[in-house]
Amino acid sequence: MAINTSYSDVPALKIHSTKVRVRWAVSAFYFFQGLCFASWASRIPDIKAALALSDGAMGSILFALPAGQMCTMPISGYVVGKYGSKKVMHFALPLYSLAMVVLSLCTSSWQLAAALFLFGVTGNFCNISVNTQGVNAERMYHRPIMSSFHGAWSLAGFAGALIGLLMTGFDLNPTQHFAIISATAFLATYANVKFLVEDTGAKKQAVKEKRSFKPDPLILQLGIIGFFAMSVEGAMFDWSGVYFQDIVGAKGAWISLGYACFMLMMTSGRFLGDKIVAKVGKKRVMQMNGLIILLGFMLAVIFPYVPTAAIGFLLVGFGVSTNIPNVYSLVGQQNKISPSAALAAISSISYLGFLLGPPMIGYISELVNLRFSYAIIALYGIMISVMVSRLKVIK
Repeated sequence: MAINTSYSDVPALKIHSTKVRVRWAVSAFYFFQGLCFASWASRIPDIKAALALSDGAMGSILFALPAGQMCTMPISGYVVGKYGSKKVMHFALPLYSLAMVVLSLCTSSWQLAAALFLFGVTGNFCNISVNTQGVNAERMYHRPIMSSFHGAWSLAGFAGALIGLLMTGFDLNPTQHFAIISATAFLATYANVKFLVEDTGAKKQAVKEKRSFKPDPLILQLGIIGFFAMSVEGAMFDWSGVYFQDIVGAKGAWISLGYACFMLMMTSGRFLGDKIVAKVGKKRVMQMNGLIILLGFMLAVIFPYVPTAAIGFLLVGFGVSTNIPNVYSLVGQQNKISPSAALAAISSISYLGFLLGPPMIGYISELVNLRFSYAIIALYGIMISVMVSRLKVIK
């Protein structure tokens, strides 16, 4: 199936302000969703140490977050399709931020697993609804802007890493840290939700797709590419701080340097991504990204020192920067099913990367070491390049 790259067939969308204000509103939701996740990621070493968890135990517990996402994927796709992403965003981000606070209140491993499951459930409703909003806004602009939205998410990740350093420097515990972030997320929701875009014909499409939906080969292939990309992202989100602490030997605030480097370059790559793709093409960009991921991981694995590992994580960040936005953009441009259903399908496959990647790193680390785990994840870069090369519909 060829991908429809024209936006001319999209009906007029009901908006409450100018296109610019809509874009800022959608970007705000990407940003604060990313800020919540980054806040959790920046305090993983503290929570892991507080509960005295081994790498293997932490790996098992990390299953809970993507498990919560996966269990609700069909439900969230249907709910967003039926009621519209704008209505879902009224409660999705606030609940996500509250689930983040619950993570900091856990006193045992089973409580942390349950809280991560809840964090995954609420995060999935955020993911499907905010990306549906991203597709709607991109169609309004008649040109690619999806990478910039994901850039806002990544900018939040970088900001979250820096805020984590600040909170640690002021000796604020994770509960205090997360409560502050949650309060700002509530404020952002109610300041921007009225400017979001109504999904045209959402209920009608949802009923139709519930009755007859057949897996599309293109979505399956893009989902596999997303799987490898999200495995890499998961490896960096959940284990970069631990890698710098245990393998690189970083101390104090320097433990978060690797995560900050990764997020800095991923953010930069996403804000530049739309222009680069317009000049070079999605296929070539995604192929090169896979090779850059491989190079970055191997540099950090072969030379596990602060400067070289930091450079390696910068490369990995640039390598993963535009893969997921490009995949989501391509899925949103197909015309067989609604954006919410298409995004739910692609996310169901892609998020298996989050489900399997981080726990696998923990298990391999328990058997060998964390360096070997990262060497295995480095091979996913090659798989991305190979999969993209086989897709003739991407140019």
